[in-house]
Amino acid sequence: GPKVTYVPPPPPDDEQAIFARYQTGMNFDKYDENVVEVSGLDPPAALMSFADTNMCHTLTVNIAKAGYSKPTPVQKYSIPIILAGRDLMACAQTGSGKTAAFLVPVVAQMMRDGVTASSFKEQQQPECIITAPTRELINQIFLEARKFVYGTCIRPVVIYGGTQTDYSIRQVKQGCNILCATPGRLLDIIGRGKIGLHNVKYLVLDEADRMLDMGFGADMKKLVSFPDMPQKDKRQTLMFSATFPEEVQRLAGEFLKTDFLFVVVGHAGGACSDVQQNILQVSQYFKRDKLIEILHSIGNERTLVFVDTKKKADFIACFLCQENIPATSIHGDREQREREIALRDFRSGKCPVLVATSVAARGLDIESVQHVINFDLPSTIEEYVHRIGRTGRCGNTGKAVGFFDNNSDAHLAQPLIKVLSD
Repeated sequence: GPKVTYVPPPPPDDEQAIFARYQTGMNFDKYDENVVEVSGLDPPAALMSFADTNMCHTLTVNIAKAGYSKPTPVQKYSIPIILAGRDLMACAQTGSGKTAAFLVPVVAQMMRDGVTASSFKEQQQPECIITAPTRELINQIFLEARKFVYGTCIRPVVIYGGTQTDYSIRQVKQGCNILCATPGRLLDIIGRGKIGLHNVKYLVLDEADRMLDMGFGADMKKLVSFPDMPQKDKRQTLMFSATFPEEVQRLAGEFLKTDFLFVVVGHAGGACSDVQQNILQVSQYFKRDKLIEILHSIGNERTLVFVDTKKKADFIACFLCQENIPATSIHGDREQREREIALRDFRSGKCPVLVATSVAARGLDIESVQHVINFDLPSTIEEYVHRIGRTGRCGNTGKAVGFFDNNSDAHLAQPLIKVLSD
């Protein structure tokens, strides 16, 4: 294809912008009611408050500034496990604080051990590599990392596809301790000799089941088999997701030490309980009418509409605009600049409706998304759980509607009944 020239605008770096956050919802304290199961030998005791760790003062201050008043269950169990140097696979519902559950302890240990990256070395040696399946999600993780390292010499960097490769290289060269990267761009930059791996102490796979499946599994195997990547017994490997199908749990074993711990908060792979789910039987030909009817009834509330193809995402967004409903679309064929503008217009409320493919299904944390509509249901139940998890985050409530068509969605009926009854 044509040479990519896009250079994303730098994120604002004043303190207020770095620590910008949204409010926890009324159900935030209900997270504590979740049953937590920890499998594996000798798990460390759970953490009751952020003050209970002997983290350095700067990090404690940053945690408070970022609005983390008390740990959620996934944080209570994951933080001590990671601080104890153990490998971890953690499964907790969407929107319950998994990003901080790995960033806080990793940053704490990096502060304790000291970091070495110096700027403008030809090859950087990051201590931590975090990888996630989409550009938007990896950028979100990077913005979160900036909060916890604020005022320290730890430098996080984000690199992803759809942007100019030279721009990624320049970012890395300025010093890089925590590298947040999508798989393709990560392997490219390593291949060019700009990143060395022998200093890697922490390897984090966010949305780990997606990182190990058909989509990215080969890339992850390639990453851990580079000659200078420390073997699994010489690094700490951390995996987080809201869903962990059993076959993925088996695959994960190849990357983790034998004494890894598995933390499950609530039902493994369960839907977020703060999302009210409605399934409507709508045949293919009536979906557009039903969508318009629902959008008119909910007014200007922020709504994410999922469809099954890139073409359809653009088509439905156009159709909604013609119906005087301001909408935009995001999918893998849109240029990165367009993807970022679409997300910005959705976040700001300029376009209260975002029509998306599965590229927006995982991890994205957008304030006050009140509704998720599955115009087309996905092919797997895991994908369904992630999609509806774009609402009902951080103790806030949300609503999800799914259009069920017997002809195309029969395969989802049984697993859907299980998720709904749970």
